[in-house]
Amino acid sequence: MRKIIRIAITGPESTAKSTLAEALAHYFDGIFYPEYAREYFQDHSTQYTYNDLEEITKKQIEQYHESANSATKLVFFDTWLIITKVWFQWAYQTEPDWLEEKIADLPIDLYLLCVPDIPWEPDPLREHGGEERLQLFDAYKSELQQRKLKFVEINGIGEQRIQNAIKAVKSLLHS
Repeated sequence: MRKIIRIAITGPESTAKSTLAEALAHYFDGIFYPEYAREYFQDHSTQYTYNDLEEITKKQIEQYHESANSATKLVFFDTWLIITKVWFQWAYQTEPDWLEEKIADLPIDLYLLCVPDIPWEPDPLREHGGEERLQLFDAYKSELQQRKLKFVEINGIGEQRIQNAIKAVKSLLHS
């Protein structure tokens, strides 16, 4: 059985995570799991609750397990549990008791941390631009560093950003 390589695109809102995840899956002929929160909030109020975040987290975990059956080698997640953990802390100053265990038990091979160096694009589901976007970037980076997880910061505008992400994935594949 071949090893599935899982890559999570992470970072604050409006940093091209979805664009990158989809472009990488296409480039590497992999599987792309879109950000479930967007789908969830299409059917629910955007005035989310702790329970809403928990439901989103459980779906992310489901997607991870589903990816084990992938016919391709590479799986790209548009966001992952690190974002969710920081989001719980940001919004509620607490998190589910089981979340730490899931983060540890469901490893990601590489995180691509999107730098907020591109313009903020308003969207009904986005709420943290400006200084908060920078603070969230620092929080995600700190989580990755504290856990000693493998990550690469991805910056650049447009196609350059995609090429930087492709280069990071290729580096992982050749290591």
